[in-house]
Order: sequence, then C-alpha cells, then structure tokens
Amino acid sequence: MLQIHRDSRSVEDLPYELVERKGVGHPDTMCDAMAERMSRYYSQHCLKEFGGVAHHWFDKVTLYGGGADIDYGRGEITAPYRVKVFGKGAYRVGSTEIPVQDIMFRAASDVLSQVTTGFDPAKHLVVELGVVDHHGSGRGVSRYQPQSIDDLVKVRSGGLVSNDTNLLHGFAPLSRLENLVQGLEHLINGSDFKQRHPDSGWDVKVFGSRRGDKFSLVVNMPFLAAHIESMDQYWARKAVIQQELNEFIQGLGIADYELLMNATDRNGRPYLTALGSVADTGDVGVVGRGNRVNGLITPMRPMSIEAPAGKNPLDHTGKIYNVMAMRLAQQVHEKCGGATQVHIFTSKEAPLESPDEVVVTAPDPDEAVVTALVEEAIANTGELTVELIEKGITLW
Repeated sequence: MLQIHRDSRSVEDLPYELVERKGVGHPDTMCDAMAERMSRYYSQHCLKEFGGVAHHWFDKVTLYGGGADIDYGRGEITAPYRVKVFGKGAYRVGSTEIPVQDIMFRAASDVLSQVTTGFDPAKHLVVELGVVDHHGSGRGVSRYQPQSIDDLVKVRSGGLVSNDTNLLHGFAPLSRLENLVQGLEHLINGSDFKQRHPDSGWDVKVFGSRRGDKFSLVVNMPFLAAHIESMDQYWARKAVIQQELNEFIQGLGIADYELLMNATDRNGRPYLTALGSVADTGDVGVVGRGNRVNGLITPMRPMSIEAPAGKNPLDHTGKIYNVMAMRLAQQVHEKCGGATQVHIFTSKEAPLESPDEVVVTAPDPDEAVVTALVEEAIANTGELTVELIEKGITLW
C-alpha cells in the first residue's frame, strides 16, 4: 500500500543538528565491510559453481583487534586481528563442498588490506567460523542443507518473499552538516589524500554539530607511528593536515565553524597506530554499530536499526529495501524537489514485489511521478540483488 503525503519540514529548519561518521578504518565499519564482502563472495561462488545462491546470512561478524608495539619511529603488529563470523549458511550442495572458511578469509583479508597500511593477512589475520547449517521447524532442510542445485535460488527468479519483518527509511537530500561530515572522512581516506599524506591512518571518526549556522567539528585521525619520529614532528604534520581540512570546509562555503582535531592530544598523547586503526591494539568492532546505509549516523533523522551488511541479497528486505528506500528518496527529491523521506514496512513472507506499506513524504509530491518511481523500484528487486552480488553496494 503506497501512501503519499505533503510535508515541508526539513532538518535544516531545526535549530540544532548532530551527525557522525565512522571511517572505513574504524573497527565497526571494518566489520560491516567484511560481512558484506563475505556475502558477495559466497554468492558469487555459488552462482559460478551451481548457477544459484544458497541461503545464508553473515551479519554477525565481530573483530577483536590485535596487539602492537608502537613508539616514535616504529609500529609493529605483535598479535593478529581475530575475526569471528557468526551466522548461517550451507557448507555443501549435495556432495559438493562450499569452501566457506576460504571464502570468509579471502573476504576479510581483502577488506582489511584496503583500509589499513601494511596489513599482511598471512601474519596479521585469523578468521574463526561460527557459521552453522541448522534449520528451524518452519524451514525445510534444503534451506541450509541443499541436496541439489534445484534447491538453490536463481537470481532474477521472481516470486520470492521477504525473509523477515523489517522497517526501513531513506531521506534526501543530505543537509549541509551531513555533507560536511561525510566529505571530511571521504577526503581523508581518499586515495589522493593518502598519496599526499602517507603517514595518515584510516580509523577516522568525524563528529559534527550545528547550532543555527554555526558548525562545530571533531576529527580524529591517527598517524602511522613508523613515520613519526617525535612529538614535534607529530605537531607539525598535524598542523599541515588540519590546514587542508580547513581549506576543504571553507571551500564548502562554511565560514562560522570550529575544528578540533585529535582530542586526545590535549593530554599530551599523540594518536599513533601501527597500521592505521585502533584495531591494531585490541579494540573491538561489530556489524551494525556504525553508519547507516547512507554512510552516516543521523539521530535527528529517521534511521533504521537494521544491520544490512552480510544479509542474504536475494530475499532479506532488511538489505534490499534499505537500499531501495535511500535511492527512492533521492529520486523523488530530484523529480519533485524539497526534503523527501521514504519509509518501507514489510512483514515476513510478504512478496518482495508487494511490501505492506510504502510511505513517501515531500513538500510538493507529484503523485503520478512518485507512484511510477515506487512501482519501478519494487518491480526491480531482482536487479538490485544482481547489483549487490556482482558490483557491490556500499552499505556503510
């Protein structure tokens, strides 16, 4: 059931706004990325070997970090990262084994190598499986213990139903503060920045607040200990990077702001890591504790608590409708203008092409346009599944 409502309220009208982003090197974001990569690689393997995808979910990934010897001029991992994968999935199709352990290790090593500097999976990574193929009373054995390729789900097969009861949200456009917070993290962890500043780490956290038109920003960014020989050098390098951040902020047209970088410096402790993340020294990460699908933590906005990363891309609406709601909000905003929200609710076993409720709000919605956009999106859930598996969609 589609409902379309007029609503001219915008987060920019609020006197106060808060936004946060956990960067790609934060342990929680690492877990989101690993879980989703595990689902993709598992799905790709099944499609290549069997022509269909075995049901699975790997959305309970936990990282408990390693140990490191860190001082000025050196940073060395002394104990490996440990990744535990909890979830459900098939270990074989008939008598043909699915190499789950290898798939999980490859996915974790690929992610961690991309969001740290100097990560060596052979030395720095241990992956432990807590994946089971048990089935509940309401499910057939073939769901996690397929006897043949006929028990697997084909992509674009149609006729699928929701694997869960879910409530998802999307909104557009991003506010000035949201764009600023996201932009700062993307800048620091972008390839050009890393080339200019190879001593910069990846565990970037950006927090922002807005009171009226006055902005306050906190940016935490570690340095690689091997590149920093003294506290004086640390202060000098921090000043260079902080100047670049100031130029970025001002380039967005924001003049009234305060920027605090690396708050722990106030205690005289430099923010140094071995590989660029606090996961180097035992910090823990868990799927779903960080950014929402649009890459931000936005408590002033409607937010789903669903953790989409690692969920089955074929029929888990907590993933599919999460992406859909975000994209629909952007499309409606582009077509109709103004602040837009999309809310999708579905019950378990509801057809993917027929969610229980879709609610769209915008200042001046064109009902025919909105209806066409919603119907097209819902009709193409199969194409969204293919994109999730083949290309990948960033969910954090």
